[in-house]
Amino acid sequence: MIDFIIHYLSPIMFGSLILFLLLGYPVAFSLSACGLIFGFIGIELGLFTPNFLQALPERVFGIMSNETLLAIPFFTFMGLILERSRMAEDLLDTIGQLFGTVRGGLAYAVIFVGALMAATTGVVAAAVISMGLISLPIMLRYGYDRQLATGVIMASGTLAQIIPPSLVLIVLADVLGKSVGDFYQGAIIPGLMLTALYALYVFVLTLIRPNAAPPLPPEARTLGSGVTSLFVMIGLSILVGIAATYAFKPIVEQAPEVYGSSVAVVFALLVAIANKRFELKWLSYLATRVIMVLVPPLALIFLVLGTIFIGLATPTEGGAMGAIGALVLAALNGRLTFTLTKQACESTLKLSAFVIFILIGARVFALTFYGINGHVWVKELMLSLPGGAVGFIVFTNVVVFILGCFIDFFEIAFILMPLLVAPATALGIDIVWFGVLMAMNMQTSFLTPPFGFALFYLRSVAPRLAYDDKITGKRIEGVETTTLYKGVIPFILLQVIMVFVVYFVPDLVMHYKDTLPQADPADVRRQLENLVIPGLGGPGDMPPPRF
Repeated sequence: MIDFIIHYLSPIMFGSLILFLLLGYPVAFSLSACGLIFGFIGIELGLFTPNFLQALPERVFGIMSNETLLAIPFFTFMGLILERSRMAEDLLDTIGQLFGTVRGGLAYAVIFVGALMAATTGVVAAAVISMGLISLPIMLRYGYDRQLATGVIMASGTLAQIIPPSLVLIVLADVLGKSVGDFYQGAIIPGLMLTALYALYVFVLTLIRPNAAPPLPPEARTLGSGVTSLFVMIGLSILVGIAATYAFKPIVEQAPEVYGSSVAVVFALLVAIANKRFELKWLSYLATRVIMVLVPPLALIFLVLGTIFIGLATPTEGGAMGAIGALVLAALNGRLTFTLTKQACESTLKLSAFVIFILIGARVFALTFYGINGHVWVKELMLSLPGGAVGFIVFTNVVVFILGCFIDFFEIAFILMPLLVAPATALGIDIVWFGVLMAMNMQTSFLTPPFGFALFYLRSVAPRLAYDDKITGKRIEGVETTTLYKGVIPFILLQVIMVFVVYFVPDLVMHYKDTLPQADPADVRRQLENLVIPGLGGPGDMPPPRF
C-alpha cells in the first residue's frame, strides 16, 4: 500500500486539489493546504527532507519582488477609473446612436465598446457590469432578442481576457517565463479577429431574423444624425497618419504603423478640442460627440500599448502611464473625485491581494509537487500521448475547456499552466503561441455554464422581475437565468472556432518574432574581439572568434 501511495502520490495530490476546489474552498488556501499537507506526507514517506521546505520564504519573496506583477494593479486601477468615471456610459450611448439606424446597431455598439474597454481596462467584471447596466435595458426596451442581448454583452465583456492589456496575459507571461510584451503583440490580432467574428455573427443573425435586433426608432436618436462629416474626419486622420509615418519612418522604423496611428489619433484629438472650443460648423453634433468620446480612450490605448510595442516602455511602465492617463481623462471630464479615487484604490487593492495570495498558494503547492517529482510525472504523461505535439495540444485544450466550466482562469493559469511548460518545450512548441492559444481557450471559462463568471456578473445587474420602462411606459419582463445560459452558447462556439483558427494559422501570433531586435554578426565579432576577461588577459591573448 505504501509503495502504491509513493508511486502515485503526484496524481493523488493533484486530484486532492481539484476536490478541494470543487468543494468550494478558496483557491489560495486550497493550494497552500494541499502543498503543506502533502509536504509532510512526502517527508514521512522519505521522498525529501524537511530542509526542502526552507525554500518557501525565498519563493514568497520572489513573488513580492517581481516587477512584472506590478502591471496588474496599474492596469486594474486604470480600468476602474475609466469605468467609474462613466467613460463606458458615454461610449455606449454615443456609439449606440451612431449605429442605431441599422439592424443590430446596439449589438455592434456593445461589441465595439467591449473591445475598446478591453484595451483600456483589462478587467472582465468592469466591462460586463458596465454594459449590462447601460445597454441591456435599452436593448430590452426596443425589442432585441433576449438571448442575443445578454449573450453579446457577456461575450464582449470577456474580450478583456485576450485583448491587451489583459490581466490573464500578464499572469501567463509570468508563469510561463516569457515577456509580457511578446504576449501582448502575439494576442492583439487574434483578439481583434474574435471581435470581428462577433460582429459577423450579429450581421448574419440580422439577415436571418431581422426582428431579433431592430434599429432604433427615430425618437430614440437624441443626438441627431450627420455622420458624413465624421467619415471625412476619419479619412483626414488616416491621411495624416500615413503622411507622418513616411515622413518620420527613419525614426520609427521599428513600428511605423503604431506611430502613424498615434499621430492620427492625436490629430483627431486636436480637431475635437478645436471643435469644442471654437464650434467648427462642418462637423455635425453626432460626429462631434463620437469624436469627443472616442478619441481620448484611443489616445490612451496608443499611449500605453504603442509605447510597449515599439519598446519604449515595459508593460509595468506602460501600466503606470495608463493609470496617470486615466486620472487625467477623468479630471478633464470633471469627474475625478476623492470618492471615485478611493473606491478605485480599494478595488485595486482587493484584486491585487487576491492575485498575490493565489500566486503564493501556487508556489507552496508547486514546491511540494516538484519535490515529489510531480513535474516528471506530468512531463512523461504529456509526452506519452499519441500524436506528438498535435496530441499534446488537443489534450491540453480539451482539459482546459472542461476545467473552465468549473474553475476560473486564475486557478487554471497558476495550477496547470506551469506544469505544461516542460513538455511543450520538449515538443518544440513556441511558448508564446501556446500561451495565447490557452488564453483564447481560457476565455471561454468566463462564459461556460455552470460557473462562468460573466454569467454571474450579468445576473447581478440584469432585472429578475418584470418592470415598467420609464421611457416608453411598456411592461418589460425580467431576464431568466436560463436565458443567460442559452445566450452564451453561440459565442462559446465562436470562441472555439477562434481557437482552431489560431491553431491552424500560427502566424497570427508568431508575428511577434518579427519585432525582436536582430543581432548584427559584425557587431558581435567586434565586441568579442575587444572583450577583456579578468585573469585571462585581453583580446591579443585569445584566438579570434570563429562564426
